[in-house]
Amino acid sequence: FFFDILSIFVMSSLARPVIVSFKRTAIAPFNGSLSSVTAPSLASATISSQLESLKEASSGSFTAESIADVTLGNVVSAGIGQAPARQAWKGAGGHNGGQCTTVNKVCASGMKAAMYAAQNIMLGSGPQLAGGFESMSKIPHYLPAMRTGSKLGPATALDGIIHDGLWDVYNNQHMGMCGEKCAEDYGITREDQDNYAIESYRRANAAIEAGKFKNEIAPVTVKGRRGDTIVDTDSEPGNFNVDKMSSLRAAFKKENGTVTAANASSLNDGAASLVMMSEADAEAYNLKPIARILGFGDAEQAPEDFTTAPALAVPKALAQAGLSASDVDFHEINEAFSVVALANIKLLNLDPAKVNVNGGAVALGHPIGCSGARILGTLINVLEQNDASIGCASICNGGGGASALLLERL
Repeated sequence: FFFDILSIFVMSSLARPVIVSFKRTAIAPFNGSLSSVTAPSLASATISSQLESLKEASSGSFTAESIADVTLGNVVSAGIGQAPARQAWKGAGGHNGGQCTTVNKVCASGMKAAMYAAQNIMLGSGPQLAGGFESMSKIPHYLPAMRTGSKLGPATALDGIIHDGLWDVYNNQHMGMCGEKCAEDYGITREDQDNYAIESYRRANAAIEAGKFKNEIAPVTVKGRRGDTIVDTDSEPGNFNVDKMSSLRAAFKKENGTVTAANASSLNDGAASLVMMSEADAEAYNLKPIARILGFGDAEQAPEDFTTAPALAVPKALAQAGLSASDVDFHEINEAFSVVALANIKLLNLDPAKVNVNGGAVALGHPIGCSGARILGTLINVLEQNDASIGCASICNGGGGASALLLERL
């Protein structure tokens, strides 16, 4: 209790971080419309869009040179080239003095980047750029034996997506098996998960049809032999076929498995970024903040129980902000699997009608380095669209962890 009070006092005495801009790319399917674009270039698209709009909004006073630090999440950096965050920044026309850091906290990378940016602001740093990006389509296969040579027999290629992105190294199993454990631990059935997924897709498609994501998305121009293609709409939700849902086999556990390709998130490409600064800097640049960061927190438990770590991180964020659970109007919980959202709704005693109201990662997709930042921006829009004040975003990550962040709409 003492440390909670101390945390609130310290938070109130530091500079208050605000978000002045959020943009993301449309989320594209694996080997889909964005597969030819490098991961840093996806982030460059959102960053350049933000820099341009903020320069105009500030009557030219806010430029790329105003950014002090760039902190971007990326999970599987193999084959991208050195300093992925730096590539994204320079690709958007960023200046040489921008200090760039790439963060890897698995699926929570994009949110952790925003938390680091908030801490920089609280300690007196200038405007920050934070977010995350991933091109799962461009993650390579590895040939480990090539370094020393394969002496006899075939050489096996490792899929970088699974090896570095989706594998529980502590128990030598796919993270989907952790989803199965979660289902068993909390009595969540295949039917529960399928019904949740159907609702996620319904909400996402309704949101797309109503244009609720339009102001989030920075269009990406993809060059091709037959001319340029503009990618500006999430395409994963439109691929859903409810008639096939019940007939799908379990993806990870052969006997009595409950997690399927349809009730889990998919492999995707995308990027998301936020421009953050102190309230004083926002006033100096004549920029209107869209949200204030109230508090944040991380939590860890056994690697195989990463699925429910958000239920530990959210109370930490609430304590830091000096808020109670009843103060939160809407939640965004990253849907790594349907069972993740269902379990954390249960553990946190949430109203499902207030969670992922525009659909979640099961329907929209989950570019792993991007999602933590994506749900922050989506949460801001949800608060605006529903005339609400306080929102909480949370996301689990491989290794047993999770991050959570509380926002106030301004």
